[in-house]
Amino acid sequence: MSVSPATLPPVLLNSEAELARAALATPLLSRAVRLARWAGPGTRVGAGGELVEAQLPAAAAELGLDAGDPDAAAYASEAWRIAVDTGLVEVTDAEEEGGEGTVTQGEELALLSSGGPRDVLGIWLGALDTVYADATVPDMEDLLDVLEEKGEVDFGELGWDPQAEADFLDGVLGNLYLLTVGDAAGGEGPVPLPALAASMIVPDDMGEPTDDVLEQVSDAMMKLDDQFRLFEPLGLVEYQPVDEALMAEIDETGPVAEPAPVDDEDVTRYGMVRLTPLGLYGIRARMLEAGVDAPAVGELADKGADVLLEGTSGFPQAAAQAEIEQWLARHEPLGAARELLAAARGGDEGAPLRRLRCQQALSLVGDEAEPALREVLDDPELGGLARVWLAEHGAADVPAPSEALVFWLTIDTIAAQLAAEGNSEELQGLVEGLAQQHSGFFAAAWRVEHPATADVLEAMGRLHPDKKVAKEARKAAFKARSQQGL
Repeated sequence: MSVSPATLPPVLLNSEAELARAALATPLLSRAVRLARWAGPGTRVGAGGELVEAQLPAAAAELGLDAGDPDAAAYASEAWRIAVDTGLVEVTDAEEEGGEGTVTQGEELALLSSGGPRDVLGIWLGALDTVYADATVPDMEDLLDVLEEKGEVDFGELGWDPQAEADFLDGVLGNLYLLTVGDAAGGEGPVPLPALAASMIVPDDMGEPTDDVLEQVSDAMMKLDDQFRLFEPLGLVEYQPVDEALMAEIDETGPVAEPAPVDDEDVTRYGMVRLTPLGLYGIRARMLEAGVDAPAVGELADKGADVLLEGTSGFPQAAAQAEIEQWLARHEPLGAARELLAAARGGDEGAPLRRLRCQQALSLVGDEAEPALREVLDDPELGGLARVWLAEHGAADVPAPSEALVFWLTIDTIAAQLAAEGNSEELQGLVEGLAQQHSGFFAAAWRVEHPATADVLEAMGRLHPDKKVAKEARKAAFKARSQQGL
């Protein structure tokens, strides 16, 4: 499995105990478990381990399925296959050709009650592998039509490339994972199916999609509709299928463009999907198995403060906050503050963002940390943030900062926000406020002895909407570079 970013944002996973409970509650795995406990010496299976047709009504009845439901036998057969593939039952082949095999309960079944959450999740991941494989094979009706007509299957004629199909599904689920863990999406809302299909097909630099591209998007939507219907009973996704009436419209009129929705109801007709917490766990597990760097919040909790600040530098805000909270939970406040402050020092390019994450962490530490902050009041790199923390906590006898320290802290803060967020609206507002409140800001700022002074002033010139102020910022940036010998 591969996704575009070299390093994905960290995911905040539910606990293994919560995930294991969710896995056992999924319709597909719970049915597989029920059939595994029902199976015994009298269970009749074919040469491939499948339940013989005559056995399916009893299996469906065991699952509480309506005997009149035309899909009951298919549900029972599907659940049985999961039981076999995950080792919940063991099938011994018949000794004679054409005979029936024998069934015993598998070792994995006992793990569901005697093992831990990780054992349960391992079985669920095995079920995911089975469903994943099913999702990438050709439509069974197409296979049967070709077999009936020619007696053999030419997958090339069907337009089926196993690797291409697997890569496409990996890409779709990778994009869905990104949308879920990224701060921009918030991980809360479902994703429209056309947008997900288009993310795999429409080139980024394409303006208006061609009819051929729109047809590919429509075909991909229908394929994804089938695949997500398979994944939902395993708890990988929450899925609202494509409206059946809309499918009929597509069949009659041809491909449709990605909708320009009038209201939420219009959007939902095209299918809506999101990963569940269990789905996040499952897709991440597959990514890790494929060698993809897919970090999870909590992995830095047992590391040093230097690793914490460096690691969270590239995290979205919410993920950084969650990681820091877990780290602090393992440390006593005063020692944690001293370790964080020591790790925040430095004049390298990443230092401003480390100090910003340090401030974020210290904001979560109680008054017990005050001695550590007082110890760095005279530190040229940490004295400013120490004063801010002490003032916010109502400490007495906090020395006023010098003008030089105020300007240094301002440059450091903007440099950190540039590294964390780029040219954000929030940063633009900060830049405008600084220039408005301090008429001589640029005349003094270029003299600040900070490695990022020139870059910060250049960015302020880029961000400020007033051309006159922007020009002042650029002139100040030029002076700063000259002063630094750049």
